[in-house]
Amino acid sequence: MPLFLPGQRWISDSESELGLGSIVKCEGRTVTIHFPAVGENRVYAQQGAPLTRVAFTAGDWVESRDGGTLLVKRVVEENGCLTYLGEDQAGEQRALKETDLSDSLRIDQPQQRLSGGQVDPPHWFNLRYHTLRQLGRHLQSPILGLGGPRIDLIPHQLYIAHEVANRPNPRVLLTDEVGLGKTIEACLILHHQIMTGRTSRALILVPDPLVHQWLVELMRRFNLRFRIFDEETCQAIQDSGQGDNPFHAEQLVLCSLDLFHHNAQRLSQALDGGWDMLIVDEAHHLTWSAEDPSAEYLLVEALALKTPGVLLLTATPEQLGQAGHFARLRLLDPDRYYDLQAFQEEERHYQPVADAVEQLLHHNRVSPEGAQQLRDILDESEQQLLQPLLEASDADAAQRDAARETLIGTLLDRHGTGRVLFRNTRAGVSGFPARELHSYPLPLPRGYEDMLGRQRDAPAELSLTPERLYAYRGHPSWWREDPRVGWVIEQLRQQVSRKYLLICAHAETAIELQEAIRVQTGIGAALFHERMSIIERDRSAAWFADPQGARLMICSEIGSEGRNFQFAHHLILFDLPLDPDLLEQRIGRLDRIGQKETVQIHLPYLDPGPQSILLHWYRDGLDAFSHPVPGAHQLFRQLSPRLWETLESGDGERDLDRLLEETRQLRTATQQRLQQGRDHLLELGACREPSASWLVGELQAQDRSQHLRHYLEQLFNSYNIDTEELGEAGIILRPGEQVIAGQLPGLPAEGMTATYSRSDALAHEERQLLTWEHPLVSNAMEQIIGQQTGNSAAIACRHAKLKSGQLLLESLFVVECLAPGKLHVGRFLPPTLIRILLDANGKRWDQMIECDELLENAQTLDTPTLMPVIETYRGQVRDLLKQAETAAHHNVEPLKTSAVNNMMQHYTEEIQRMTALKKHNPGIREEEIRLMQDQGMALHQHLQSARVRLDAVRLIVSL
Repeated sequence: MPLFLPGQRWISDSESELGLGSIVKCEGRTVTIHFPAVGENRVYAQQGAPLTRVAFTAGDWVESRDGGTLLVKRVVEENGCLTYLGEDQAGEQRALKETDLSDSLRIDQPQQRLSGGQVDPPHWFNLRYHTLRQLGRHLQSPILGLGGPRIDLIPHQLYIAHEVANRPNPRVLLTDEVGLGKTIEACLILHHQIMTGRTSRALILVPDPLVHQWLVELMRRFNLRFRIFDEETCQAIQDSGQGDNPFHAEQLVLCSLDLFHHNAQRLSQALDGGWDMLIVDEAHHLTWSAEDPSAEYLLVEALALKTPGVLLLTATPEQLGQAGHFARLRLLDPDRYYDLQAFQEEERHYQPVADAVEQLLHHNRVSPEGAQQLRDILDESEQQLLQPLLEASDADAAQRDAARETLIGTLLDRHGTGRVLFRNTRAGVSGFPARELHSYPLPLPRGYEDMLGRQRDAPAELSLTPERLYAYRGHPSWWREDPRVGWVIEQLRQQVSRKYLLICAHAETAIELQEAIRVQTGIGAALFHERMSIIERDRSAAWFADPQGARLMICSEIGSEGRNFQFAHHLILFDLPLDPDLLEQRIGRLDRIGQKETVQIHLPYLDPGPQSILLHWYRDGLDAFSHPVPGAHQLFRQLSPRLWETLESGDGERDLDRLLEETRQLRTATQQRLQQGRDHLLELGACREPSASWLVGELQAQDRSQHLRHYLEQLFNSYNIDTEELGEAGIILRPGEQVIAGQLPGLPAEGMTATYSRSDALAHEERQLLTWEHPLVSNAMEQIIGQQTGNSAAIACRHAKLKSGQLLLESLFVVECLAPGKLHVGRFLPPTLIRILLDANGKRWDQMIECDELLENAQTLDTPTLMPVIETYRGQVRDLLKQAETAAHHNVEPLKTSAVNNMMQHYTEEIQRMTALKKHNPGIREEEIRLMQDQGMALHQHLQSARVRLDAVRLIVSL
C-alpha cells in the first residue's frame, strides 16, 4: 500500500479530467484528495485506490500554478514531498515545490512513448480518435441526460425533466395524478443532473415499504446504484473505520424517514452530508400546521434548508387542500411562501390569466372584449403578439397558430406557482387503456366457513386471505380445497395463448400456489415475491416476458411493487387488498401509458364472505375497477370504520347497501370538490406541447442513429469481447478468453444481455439498453481517454494518395476546459478533437485522408523495426510535432471565441427573460437570477482559460 502524506500530488487513474489532486487528509483507512481545478473532493480507500503518484524526473518540463514552466534538472524529496530544481524559460534557476504545480496538469506524454518505441496496436489509436470525437458530440447534445434511461419517450415526463433539470439548483413539486410517472420524472431529473455534472451527491427519502421499489427503479431503469441506509448499515460503516459519519461513505443514499426517528444522531449526520439534491417521496404525508408541524415535516425542512436542489413528490394540490399545498411549497422556498393567507390571495389574482389562456385555447381569433382583457394583463411590448389573432387581422392560419402558442407561453410564464409545481392529469395525457372487470363467484369451502365462524374476532384484513388463516390452523394443503386454485388452472388449460399476471397478498400464498399448479398440471409458473433476490426476480420477469416463456406470473403484493408488465393485459386478482391505493397499484402493473390492449381484470372470489363484500364496495361504491379514483385515500380514511364493521359482521345486504350508498354520495361530493379545485394553469404549464414534441423527436432520432452500434463494434473488438446477435437489435456480450476480469468496467464476468432498441429493452427486462449514457459505454470511454493505451502508434500502410517511402505524423489534440461540474461547461465547449496529419514537408493531409483510411492495409511497426526509423528521423519528428502544436493552437482561439459568445448569448438572454418575468411572477427567486449571473462570470473565466493538449501521436510510413 502506498504511503499517503498531506501535500503530495496524485492523479486519478479513472478520472484524469480532474487534474492534479492534493492530499488533504488521511484518516483511518481512507484518504481524502482535493482537486482544485474542478473544486471537488474524492474519498478513497487507501488499499487499492485508483491513484497514481505524480513524480517528474530530470528532463521533464513542468508547469506551476502561476503559469510558469520549469525544465527539471534535479528532484529533492523531503518528508515525503518533492521539490523540483531547474531552469525556467528565461534560464533562471528556480525551485518548485510539488504543492505549487499547476492543478490542470495531466500526465500524458505520447511523444515520449513514441520516442522510446512504446507503441500500441494501431486499432487502439483509431478507437481513441473515435472516442474523443463521439464524446465531444455527446456532451454538447441538448438532450444529454435524457436518452440513457430505460423508459418510454413520454412527452410530459421528458418536458418536466428537461425544464427542471436545466435549472441551477432546482426546487420543485411533482404532483402528477397517479400512474403518470412522478417517480420517473424525479429520477430523470436526477439522472440528467448527474450526467451533466450538476449533482454528485443525492439523498432520497421514501416510506419504508417503498425503499426496495425505488432501489429497483433507480438501478434497472436509470443505472443509478444507490445504497440503502438503515441503522445496521450505518453502524457497519462506522465500525469499518470509514469515518464517523456514514453518510460521507456514499455518494448516492436511499433511506426511509424511520432511520432518523430511531436515532437522532443520524439526522445530524445527514444534515452534514453535503448533498446536492434531496428527493422526498409521498411528501403529502408530512403533516403541517403553523402551530404544530409534525416531526417528519421538521426533519425534511431541516434537510431542505441545507440542500440546494429539492424534489418533492406529492399528491395532487386539490387532494392536499390549499393549506397542505402551501405547506409543501414552504419547504421549497420559505421566504417566498411565508404566509398562508397571502398565498391564497395571490392565487386568486391568477384567475384573469387563466381565463385569457382558456380563451386562446378554444378560439382561433380573439374578440374585441377578449383583446381588451388581454391588453389589461400584457405589457405594452407584449401586446403586439395579439395583432395576428384579432378578428380584423388578415394573418393566415400558420401565423395565428404561432402567435397563439407564443402568447399562451407568455401568459403561463406569469403563473407564480407554475414554476415550482408540475401537475399533469390523465385527462390531458393520451395513451391509457380501458379496463374491464370479470368477476367469478365461487363457493366458500366448508373448511373456510367453519374457520371464519370460529374466528369472528379476527381482523378484517386476515379474513380477506382465508388461505393463510387455514394454513396457520394446520392445513398447509389449503389449495386442494380452495376453488380459486381450480379456477386458475382451468383458465390456463382453456386459454393456452394468454399470459396472466396473478397478484396475491402474501409471498407464502404465491409460493404455495405455484407449487399447487405444478403438482396438479405440470405447468410451470414464474414467481415474483419479496423473498427473492433482485437477480432471481429479473430471471422470472424475463421468463414471463419471453413470448415462449411462462404463461403465468404469480406475484405477491410487495414483490410486484415497481415492476410493470404491460406486454400482458390479463390480470388475475387472487384476493383483494383492503386499501384502494393498493388495488390501483395492482391494476397499475398493467394499466400504464403505452398499454395497447384493454386491461382485463379477472376476479375469482369466495361468496358469501368478506371478499364478496369488498368486491361490491370497490365495484359498486368506489367504481375502482374501471378507472383510478381521485381522492381514494381520503374516501378510504373516512369510510374505513364502516367498511371494517361491515366486513367483520357480515350481517347481510342491508348493511352493505347502506355502505354502498354512503360511498357513492361521498365519492360524488369528493370528485366535485376536486374538480372545482383544479388549477388549469398548472396543467397547461406542466407540458408545453412544442417543446415536448421536439424532445421526443430528438430522442427518437438518436435511437435510430447507427453511430453507437458502429462505435461499440470497434470497442468490443479492441477489448476482445465476444458478441452474439440476439434478434434484430439484441446482443449477448461475454468477456473473451484473453480479457482480464474487470478490464472493461461495467461488463460482469458472466457477461451481459443487451439491446440497441428501446422497445426491445422495455419488453425484456433482462436486456440492458445500450446508449451513450449506459455505464458500460461511458465507463469505457472514460477509461480509453484516461489511460495511455492508444496514445502512441506506428504503422506502415499503403494509400492511393501517398507515395512509397513518405513519412507522416498524425497528431490528435484535445481542446479542453477544466471547470467545476456544476457549470456544465460541456454545453459550450466539450472536449474538442483537433486532428492534424503532416508529411515530412509540413503539408497538411488531414482533410484529404480520414483516420480510418490509414488503418486499411496497415502493418504495425513493432519496437525493433520502429527504433531505427525513430533514430533516423528523430529531429524531423520533433519538428513536425512542433508544427502540429502551432496549427492546433491556431484552431483553439476560434473555438474559445465561439464558446464564449454562445455562452454569453445564452446567459444574457436567460437573465433578461427571468428578470422581466420576475416583475409579474414572484415564483422566480432572486437567488436563481444571481446564481445565473455568477455562473456566467465563472464560465467566462474558465472558457478563456481553455487549453489544448496533445492526446495521441501516430507515425506513418507509406509503402
